[in-house]
Amino acid sequence: MENKTGTLYIVATPIGNLKDITLRAIETLEQVDVIAAEDTRHTLKLLNHFGISKPLISYHRHNEETKTDVLIEKLKRGEDIALVSDAGTPGISDPGEEAIKAAIKQNIEVITIPGACASIQALIGSGLDTSEFTFLGFLPTNKKNRKEKLDEITKSTKTIVIYEAPHKIKETLTDLAKIIENRKIVIARELTKIHEEYIRKDINEILQDTSNLKGEMVIVIQGRSKEEVEKEEQDFFEKMTLEEHYEYYNKQGLDKKEIIKKIAKDRKVHKNEIYKKFI
Repeated sequence: MENKTGTLYIVATPIGNLKDITLRAIETLEQVDVIAAEDTRHTLKLLNHFGISKPLISYHRHNEETKTDVLIEKLKRGEDIALVSDAGTPGISDPGEEAIKAAIKQNIEVITIPGACASIQALIGSGLDTSEFTFLGFLPTNKKNRKEKLDEITKSTKTIVIYEAPHKIKETLTDLAKIIENRKIVIARELTKIHEEYIRKDINEILQDTSNLKGEMVIVIQGRSKEEVEKEEQDFFEKMTLEEHYEYYNKQGLDKKEIIKKIAKDRKVHKNEIYKKFI
């Protein structure tokens, strides 16, 4: 008889207020054989608060590669494992992604236990558009990679959500001030804690005093208006001759019919008018 493999549970934990843990998360932590924790000392405090006693294994960014194999072996032996991060949902700018990928590859069942997630909490409380958004996690420290992400923020028509640590907040706000112009920005700090705060001010006003910006922060940035993007694109194409406009799309591998449709749309004219030019 083949041994049944264990199940990997991805368990969301509170991001501040311990009351935000779900009944299902408590039940799962009580029932698994092992808990893989980003910081075992931090998770032990959570477990003690709810009277849970389970073996803990350290699983964080610096040992993720080697410890993933350890977790998979335990799961293959039939042990159930709960994976938790220090706060919030594992795998979202926190360890967990590698273990999930490895478990799926080995046909091991993965069950997610939903709960707190700082990025979603900040987004819904920001007052900015929630219909479409892009989550970028922490901005890279590498200059080239950071510039690429800042360029993405500059061009995006979607709401952008990023994380930032207090010792880097001034640098990040300075970089953002150069690119977002009149777009709104909201800083959500100390979410679910006693000093929870949503800062809704002009970014330059926030920059005048960053000394009170403590705790982990989520920055929510309004996307560019579609009207602004359309106007910019129209200006871009109006500077081209029709031949240059045609070549612009031709280089992208589009066929003649599609190119004519796109040029007509860009220039806000009927496609027959463009078609006549290229007969």
